[in-house]
Amino acid sequence: MTMKGRLGILFQYSWLLLISVLMFLGSAYAYDDGDFQVWHTDFEEKKINEKFKISLEEEFRWGNNASELYYQHYEPGITYNINKHWDVSLKYRHIYDKKGDKFKLENQPNLNANVKWELFGCSFENRFRLEYRHFDYQVDSWLYRDKITIRSPWKFTRLEIQPYLANEVFMNFYNTVFHRNRFYAGLGFSLTKHIRADIHYLLQSSKNSHKWSAANVLGSSIKLIF
Repeated sequence: MTMKGRLGILFQYSWLLLISVLMFLGSAYAYDDGDFQVWHTDFEEKKINEKFKISLEEEFRWGNNASELYYQHYEPGITYNINKHWDVSLKYRHIYDKKGDKFKLENQPNLNANVKWELFGCSFENRFRLEYRHFDYQVDSWLYRDKITIRSPWKFTRLEIQPYLANEVFMNFYNTVFHRNRFYAGLGFSLTKHIRADIHYLLQSSKNSHKWSAANVLGSSIKLIF
């Protein structure tokens, strides 16, 4: 067996083992202070030419054991492809986040840079995001996010099912505190030539008042490409 073949088998078994362990730990932790949530994202993308494309994203999140809609956002954006390894995008996110019994508004322009590469057949992507968070009910702030994704070199069945792992860290600029982490384990697949879908498990760990809490999320997304 070649080295690439051994790495492939190792990747598959490691991915399955990691999902099992994290789902068990996440569920155990949720008994204390976690919550089961459902998040769904719709994404539309239109290619303008070889360099530019425009997009629109809508996301909805249900918490309290997936019984209550507490968050939604709408995000138009434009992306410029520098080359096959780099692209940059400017987006504006309009957020409604439930605080108490009312939805509060957040306006959030954000700048993104994506770098992509391949190693041993696996696809890697690192997204850097800088957000300016504008509120009417609290002080504005800046947020930095860094997400790295690794995708399997193999796709399975006619749906081209492709396993992936990802991790994202969040850091506030005003106190440079690492206060949130999101770990993803999921499957991307193609429904048609122009429709991609995704289903994943997300373990979100957040720090509030010097205490960490967890949320266990079942996530899904649909992407339309025109």
